[in-house]
Amino acid sequence: MKRQLTAESVCIGHPDKLCDLIADNILDAAFRKDKASRVACEVMATKGKIIVAGEITCSEKLDIRYIVRQTLREIGYNPLKFLIYVYVQKQSPDIKAGVDNAIEMRNGTDDPYNLIGAGDQGTMYGYATNETREMLPLPLVLSHRITKRLDKARKDKLIKGIFPDGKAQVTVEYDGDKPVRVKTIVISIHHHKDKSYDELKREILTFVLLPAFEVFPFDEDTEILINPSGRFVIGGPSADTGLTGRKLMVDTYGGLASHGGGALCGKDPTKVDRSGAYMARYIAKHIVWSDFADKCEVALSYAIGKANPVAFSINTFGTGKVSDEVLTLAAKEVFNLKPAAIIENLRLRDIHYSDTATYGHFNSSLLPWEDVNRYDEFKKAVKKYEDRKD
Repeated sequence: MKRQLTAESVCIGHPDKLCDLIADNILDAAFRKDKASRVACEVMATKGKIIVAGEITCSEKLDIRYIVRQTLREIGYNPLKFLIYVYVQKQSPDIKAGVDNAIEMRNGTDDPYNLIGAGDQGTMYGYATNETREMLPLPLVLSHRITKRLDKARKDKLIKGIFPDGKAQVTVEYDGDKPVRVKTIVISIHHHKDKSYDELKREILTFVLLPAFEVFPFDEDTEILINPSGRFVIGGPSADTGLTGRKLMVDTYGGLASHGGGALCGKDPTKVDRSGAYMARYIAKHIVWSDFADKCEVALSYAIGKANPVAFSINTFGTGKVSDEVLTLAAKEVFNLKPAAIIENLRLRDIHYSDTATYGHFNSSLLPWEDVNRYDEFKKAVKKYEDRKD
């Protein structure tokens, strides 16, 4: 059966991504001063204004306005053109009590991993597929490659007269589960009012599209739409209000896998919106990497103040070489799903979170949750449960 799947990515200066990057830069600054910091940071960007709000508990003072200005400058915006408003308070003592002393610890269980309860309730999903080297859906991978190339072409001055705001979208035709061709490519990029459209199109084809599609080329019938609105002279926060957590599909799986709805950026890892999503991806990637399935979705659900998840499931969509039940039992044995254990095993107090704010949270094999370092242990556990079933 033929079908079409579409995903998008956005450039570093897209108003929503600007907000995500500011939030994660604030988180990184807090962790540099205090590894026990609690951060839930929200950012809004509009014409001439940046608003930072949220709950931040850190043993040392943060110069949030300085961080905002540095982020604006890093992206390519002039910080002198923005007024910065900061409305920050400490974490609620009620939430802090539940996170610092999980219900299991209050009930007398002395496992040291019970020292931290989940910072919120919710369901997090992880996904992996063998259709790309990155184990992500092909339309999303191609969209990320375009926006990375756009940002690089701007910074390296390969394309002059373009600005930080932009986005890309790719539609891929599939025959069953196999991608067969690129149907449509859409690019919108903020540009100078005097930039020639023909020149822009030629430069994007040369410096962005051809290298981005080297692995999976488009063809002569691929529809390529560049600035389909006809003009993109007013851009950034002047044209579109930005908010943290509004590009969740870009951050994760392009809308081609489930999403629980919780944002990741601006949150320290006691918030399972972030740490749970990373662990779910880590497990899903182990399953596909081990060739136990062609694709896999892992779901983790938590209750605030509780260390153990309230639900855990694995779905291989009928592609599993072993049963989902066996994979679930093996995963529960190998991977500790309590927040404190996730933080420790994935080294989540030592991450530069700003590295994840653009081009998705699974954008580098160097990120701990992208590593398949428990491959042998997991394979042994699967074999054990398969043997028991027989």
